[in-house]
Amino acid sequence: MLAFLLVAFATADPAPYAGSAVCRTCHAAQYDAQSGTAHARALKPAADGKHDWAFGAPVHATTWVSKLDGDLYVEHRLSYYTLTKALAPTPGHGDKPEPGVLYRIFSPGSEILRCFQCHSTGTVSVTPDHRIQPSEPGVRCEVCHGPGTAHAKAPSKTNIANPGRYNGGEVNQFCGSCHRKPTPSGEATNFHDPWNARHQPLFFAESKCFQKSAGRLSCLTCHPPHGGPVKADMCATCHAKPRHMSATVTAAAGRTCISCHMPAVKPQPELSFSNHWIGIFPRGETLVPRRTR
Repeated sequence: MLAFLLVAFATADPAPYAGSAVCRTCHAAQYDAQSGTAHARALKPAADGKHDWAFGAPVHATTWVSKLDGDLYVEHRLSYYTLTKALAPTPGHGDKPEPGVLYRIFSPGSEILRCFQCHSTGTVSVTPDHRIQPSEPGVRCEVCHGPGTAHAKAPSKTNIANPGRYNGGEVNQFCGSCHRKPTPSGEATNFHDPWNARHQPLFFAESKCFQKSAGRLSCLTCHPPHGGPVKADMCATCHAKPRHMSATVTAAAGRTCISCHMPAVKPQPELSFSNHWIGIFPRGETLVPRRTR
């Protein structure tokens, strides 16, 4: 396994990836819109002079990662949280001491390489002096559309991927490659753990709305792939006249479907995620909705 990782990450040929600047030549509108998204800003060189890399948009938080001696990297103990505009322990660090959690590049789980891979585009390489080098920081065009060199030379629908053609289940699996895939049959997930709410495909797959949509409902239904605000009014497509009780209607005046049926989950005071298990939630519950047929 280690030998495979050495080959896959250290010597993989980046040529099939053209880079988003090449994509912009023909798709300027999509490029410009996507450049402002959280995906595009998911990884960048740190600008503070103290760290090497900044992970995060920051829609929720910015976590810093730096190289230490040899093949050792550190995920720093403190992150900056947008909600509170302050530093606090990085998720999972708790009361761990400084400088933070240490990772070796070629550990059996290859954790730090996988972090860079999900936050960047193209091949992640490792230099002779053990520096991790992503081909293109941020989640750009070719993460979703695949390597684009052949398409740039001879544009055709047959030599580029288009997730817009995928059904809901395929999109869930695709996005889940980084956001965590739905739980395979026979495996259990603790849906009462608030940290799991940040894994959107995992919770979304449990939704009756998703399960009964015959593949029509997907991440792309509400999230424009190249940027823009979430389409909060899509629920009306299937629920034109929701049968709310009068008291609920009064309480919900001026609120969107999302605020009640996709409630905010706060695994720690500095973070808040929308629960993608769409449903009807008992009073005070934000993780597991009432079971419905």
